[in-house]
Amino acid sequence: MSKYSFDEIVSHLKSSGFVYQGSEIYGGLSNSWDFGILGAALKKNIKDLWWKVFIETNPYNVGIDSAILMNTKTWEASGHLKGFADAMVDCKECKSRFRADKLIQDAIDLSVEGKTFEEMDAVINEHHIVCPDCGKFNWTNARAFNLMFKTYIGTLEDAKSTVYLRPETAQGIFVNFNNVARTSRKKIPFGIGQIGKSFRNEITPGNFIFRVREFEQMELEFFCKPGEDMKWYQYWIDTCFNFVKKLGIKEENLRIRPHDPEELAFYSNGTSDIEYAFPFTDWGEVWGIADRTDYDLKKHSEYSGKELSYLDPDTNEKYIPYCVEPSVGVERLFLMICCDAYEKENLENGEERVVMHIHPSIAPIKACVCPLSKKLSKEASELHAKLVNEFACEYDEAGSIGKRYRRNDAIGTPFCITYDFDSLEDNCVTIRDRDTMEQKRIKIDELSAYIKERIKF
Repeated sequence: MSKYSFDEIVSHLKSSGFVYQGSEIYGGLSNSWDFGILGAALKKNIKDLWWKVFIETNPYNVGIDSAILMNTKTWEASGHLKGFADAMVDCKECKSRFRADKLIQDAIDLSVEGKTFEEMDAVINEHHIVCPDCGKFNWTNARAFNLMFKTYIGTLEDAKSTVYLRPETAQGIFVNFNNVARTSRKKIPFGIGQIGKSFRNEITPGNFIFRVREFEQMELEFFCKPGEDMKWYQYWIDTCFNFVKKLGIKEENLRIRPHDPEELAFYSNGTSDIEYAFPFTDWGEVWGIADRTDYDLKKHSEYSGKELSYLDPDTNEKYIPYCVEPSVGVERLFLMICCDAYEKENLENGEERVVMHIHPSIAPIKACVCPLSKKLSKEASELHAKLVNEFACEYDEAGSIGKRYRRNDAIGTPFCITYDFDSLEDNCVTIRDRDTMEQKRIKIDELSAYIKERIKF
């Protein structure tokens, strides 16, 4: 776990331009966040890297981009209309609303996974759990609260025009299974991935961007032959975990937690979470990998009347494929990366520097050109103009060179490039490494290749 408080890390992310409060000039909107200059770049880099690793360069997978609004029957088939609900309790005194499981977890550190609403009520009463807001003990019984946002399509607001903002991206993949199988000409096993917005009307969102109502998912549905699912389930656990480790996340802050049998959905052959030791909790889920068997395709086939099976062209065997689903939230991956990267160091000269050790491949800015003097602005600007076409590169001539180094350390820039008066004569620059603070002289002609090699994933 981080030795720094969560509030300290969040404060840094807000003040340095990673994340802003949503609708801030109007007093904000509960649990709404905007990604700032650096945050938008980091988010894009995370998504681009996931797409490259899991879609573009993976021999099994293809990508799509499905609609946010879907036919309401989709959510009937998936079970979201009936069963996508949390247990909610209200304080009768102050009218505050809470998720029952989270209320219990926070109060007495007890998991009630799989408990009925009545059993949760019994735990609250037995332990006399009071309202965190007003301190009173006066609760409604736990009841179901559907997490989907409802809206209307067209000009009339009635039952026929009701639609929902999707609570996950997976269903857009399942309903397009036949389309993708036909147009991609992929043979089983193959996967379909996508990146997109999802929406959940969480009762008690919180912990900054860890649990929000509007978020992005990077989701893969991997279809395989029945009986081969557990092999691929383990394959994707290993692949996802290796991806996280390659990002430089400290291994002592990571674990893979297989779900206990009583946690599993009735149709699942196995589910495991990649968890991170966030500063605000012991372990928090970042990436879920689930063996969903043939449940989803069967349900959509049943409700739509369309056959969602696969005919093996080599054996003429026909079957409904099993599905393994690795699903990760962009915001949670973003938050894990930032929590793990944040560090404060005491230097020999008595100074303190804040540094974000973000993996160079996803750092918002890869390099910053810093002229030693404003008299060198013309030449340094020309160098920046060349480099900015190669990778994300900034230019900074304000303040002492030391202050400029500190600014770039604090936002995770891997390299600072100092253009000095000797550069006019020897056509070399000094490049400084963020993590080691080591400096070396390098020819300008070799600079781009040098940095590109070091920002690879």
